[in-house]
Amino acid sequence: MSKTIIGIVSPLSHNDLPPEGPRMYPDIKFIARGVGVKALTPEGYDAAWDNIVPAAVELAKQGATAILLHGASLTFYRGHAAHEKLLADVRATTGRPAISMTSAMVDGLRHLGVKKVGVCTAYSDEINERLRDFLVASGFDVLALEGFDITDFGGASKKTDEDIVELADKVRTEAPGAEGLLISCGGLRTLEAGRRVEAKHGVPVVSSTESAYWAAVRMIGESGRYPGYGKLLESREPAVH
Repeated sequence: MSKTIIGIVSPLSHNDLPPEGPRMYPDIKFIARGVGVKALTPEGYDAAWDNIVPAAVELAKQGATAILLHGASLTFYRGHAAHEKLLADVRATTGRPAISMTSAMVDGLRHLGVKKVGVCTAYSDEINERLRDFLVASGFDVLALEGFDITDFGGASKKTDEDIVELADKVRTEAPGAEGLLISCGGLRTLEAGRRVEAKHGVPVVSSTESAYWAAVRMIGESGRYPGYGKLLESREPAVH
């Protein structure tokens, strides 16, 4: 039986797959096309933005039945309206269902009933404020937002689980009324850290990467369930379209 193929538009400069999707959902085939983000800055994203739609088209030609735009800040940094147009353009040009890592984070928070959120990121203050604006435009109340102030591409992957848990501790202290926590940046390795944060603080955690693959497989009728890694990934029912 041939596997369903999900195409990943990746921020990387090459076409290697990010590791989480195949680990979480081994029965689904993932293929990637890199668009070459230069840095976690507006100028670094600008170099890649115009490559997103052509990369999605190429993935569709290679057999992808759905498209995930990987990279949270790459897809939210121009604001809510630009994000929605980008997704519409990808869907129109490929004829495939498509989501972004940003829309997946939003879907994950809504799925869990979280409106008041504390946010942890890899980003600088400039990118954090753009994320805050996007979340507010999406209907969320951002009670606290802290980042690692990383601007170099690849820097986020150097952060340890302990670093991420410590940042989440800080955000939780600043926002004791948060109904959930968001960890934003596809470069952060959050599968284990997110589980630890959720267990420690007793509120659901939505992480960029895990929510992205969860939402991606739900586009093709799967539940996205990956038990043992937090409330979001325990979901048993596929999305209703």
